[in-house]
Amino acid sequence: MRALIRQARATLPFEAAETQVCTGVCQGCSRKLLDFLESELDDWEQRLDAGERPGLSDLSRLMQTGRKVERVLTRNGLIGEAGASHDG
Repeated sequence: MRALIRQARATLPFEAAETQVCTGVCQGCSRKLLDFLESELDDWEQRLDAGERPGLSDLSRLMQTGRKVERVLTRNGLIGEAGASHDG
């Protein structure tokens, strides 16, 4: 779960300026989705620190949420295609 949280924080633009301002037509509010996902990640970090052990359904749910947010961010042009290499 911690690896999944680290990956989400490293991959998605939680602090990027583009996500702070809505311009043009969006297919879902990027800022609201990122805020929601960030609160989920924060919640899980607190739960893990408290000793809670996630089950497979918890991991699956968080992965699905992350993928959905990633798809919207991709459609809105805030990140590259899912799974594409960003190494250059």
